[in-house]
Amino acid sequence: MNGQPNIVLVHGAWADGSCWSGVVELLQADGYQVTAPQFPLTSTADDVARLRQVLKLQDGPTIVAGHSYGGQIMTALGADTRNVAGLVYIAAFGLDQGESLGALLSQGPTPPALAHLFTDEQGFMWQPQDDFVQHFAADVDVVRAKAMHAAQQPIAGSTFSEAMGVPAWRSLPSWYLIATQDQAIPPDAQRMFANRMGATTSEVPASHVPMVSHPGEAAQLIKSAAEARTAMPAGRAGS
Repeated sequence: MNGQPNIVLVHGAWADGSCWSGVVELLQADGYQVTAPQFPLTSTADDVARLRQVLKLQDGPTIVAGHSYGGQIMTALGADTRNVAGLVYIAAFGLDQGESLGALLSQGPTPPALAHLFTDEQGFMWQPQDDFVQHFAADVDVVRAKAMHAAQQPIAGSTFSEAMGVPAWRSLPSWYLIATQDQAIPPDAQRMFANRMGATTSEVPASHVPMVSHPGEAAQLIKSAAEARTAMPAGRAGS
């Protein structure tokens, strides 16, 4: 590991671990040990359990980066962050205690990328192709965006009503990449998340999937978090 922390990447709703492929390649080229697992998206508790499962496999301090609902997963680690050294939010939800995704999204107009979600008989929410291509991944090549849509994982609708406990960002240093052209999480909401968690913040002119359309900027912020952790005293590792 050469003193570098490990990196775990957490995908969000209507995505899978492959959405991080460009970021993974850049981080691996710099010698980082990177894991981009699949999450069931069946409940926040199930997703946190998967994250803890992956964290147990890491051989030292680990930076966790989450996109969109992936921010919900890593935030819900709460105070028990063990070997997590820092959190990187990539156009991600950073809820505070008592907040829920549904309540937060209901405070304003429905974002274009979420306007036509549909729920199947088992309570899972899916995104139609037009909204995915035109709004969710608006700055991604159309052919690639359609392939991403084909691989989407639906999310249990119940996750939107689950209230956050004590957020992990209260006890860990955080970084935030704001996507200024995001049509799923309004950029001002992202700025609010970043400000209240005291995150080191960057902005990129991207849609809701900056790790796909701007992998260099996403990887650079994750590397910045990893480099900052390397320079920290051992007591800040969250272990």
